[in-house]
Order: sequence, then structure tokens, then C-alpha cells
Amino acid sequence: MSQDDEWQGSKGKEQRLPVFAETCRWLDIYFGGREPGFVPPYQEKNATPFRQVVLNIVANIPYGRVTTYGEIAQEAARRLDKPRMSAQAVGGAVGWNPICLIIPCHRVIGAKGTLTGYGGGMMNKIALLRLEGHRVTEKGISSGVTDWVKW
Repeated sequence: MSQDDEWQGSKGKEQRLPVFAETCRWLDIYFGGREPGFVPPYQEKNATPFRQVVLNIVANIPYGRVTTYGEIAQEAARRLDKPRMSAQAVGGAVGWNPICLIIPCHRVIGAKGTLTGYGGGMMNKIALLRLEGHRVTEKGISSGVTDWVKW
């Protein structure tokens, strides 16, 4: 018996859970350049109430669309019944996102289309935005107004 077998016990056996099949199907469709039309089930663990609100907003940015940290801050403030919210605070919550792609934080950009940080690396953010049909350079995104989400 290997140390891995001993450590994992019966959990080390191959498991064919439906959530993995759904996620693989979602990824295949997405990386095939199409909007999957569904979201595989997931759980946000250890998210503060503020992070939950921000991630829920981000999760609802449609395929092929983008929004800004400032727009998310305005919507989060509305949902939390606050007079205003900091775009920087939203940036921290977006950066905490543990499920990139499924919760599409790559669709969040800076003011006036500028590209900002991305945990998966800026080149990956650019590639994902291009996959979704955006015209992107290292300096920013140059999509039409219809590509922007405003709440």
C-alpha cells in the first residue's frame, strides 16, 4: 500500500461525480468558443457577505460582455443598501474569486476599458476576452457599447 492509498483511503478511488461531468461539458463548450448556456453547480466557501454579493454580480455578467469595477461597486452598494462602495474593495473581492471562468472575473475591467490584474495572468485574461469576441490589446478592450453591462 502506498502512502497515497493510506492517506486517501477509499476516497482515492476514481469517482465519477455528476458535477465533474457537467463542468467538463461546460469547459468543452466554452473553450470551443461558444456560450455554454448553463453553469455547473458550485459552492462558494468562506466568502464574506460582501464577497458573496460581488461574486454573485460577477457570476451574472453574460458571455461576451464586460463591466467595470466601478459598475460592480455601484450595483453592490445598491444591493447592500449603502450610499456608495469602493471600486478598490470590489477589486479585492473579485481577486478573491476561487472559481475563475465559472465565476467570470476576466470580464471585469478597469474604467474606460483598461485591463487590470487577473489572478490567472494578464495574457490569459486577454485570451479569454478574445475567445469571447472582444478586440483586446495589452492596453485595453475596444468593444462597442453593446458589449458593456450596466445594472
